[in-house]
Amino acid sequence: MPITLRDTVAEDESFLFELYASTRAEEMALVPWNDEQRKAFLTMQFSAQDSYYRERFSDAGFSVILRDDLPVGRFYVLRDKDEIRILDITILPASRSNGIGTALLSELLTEAMESRKPVRIHVETFNPSVRLFERLGFKSIAEEGFNFLMEWRAEKEARAGEKRC
Repeated sequence: MPITLRDTVAEDESFLFELYASTRAEEMALVPWNDEQRKAFLTMQFSAQDSYYRERFSDAGFSVILRDDLPVGRFYVLRDKDEIRILDITILPASRSNGIGTALLSELLTEAMESRKPVRIHVETFNPSVRLFERLGFKSIAEEGFNFLMEWRAEKEARAGEKRC
């Protein structure tokens, strides 16, 4: 099960839309819209999110997650001078709970440790992935509306930060 990343390309748009739609499936099941209305709403929301990410975080890496060379998710990461910010990590429902997210995040945490940077991500408070981030050592450092701002620091870096305060 080789997991690899590659930069997104224009031809990924339909996959990325379906991936995005999979994250809203439970919510869409509750609205009294027909399929055409759901698709129009999701298309608008997907486009708004994608535009926001690419305009606000133009220096970020926008990657498709591949498992055995097949697309199974997306991993958007901003490597800033002071932090590594995970903008998004989404995996298709059929590929979740198979260690893909853990493997990618573990690699990113190794990079963060080597570069001596914290890793931060906003996660919806009700998102099951909160447990994954906690298991990997992320701590909730702020609650902003329906989101936690979660942060990971290497223990050595965390202690050094505490001493400076």
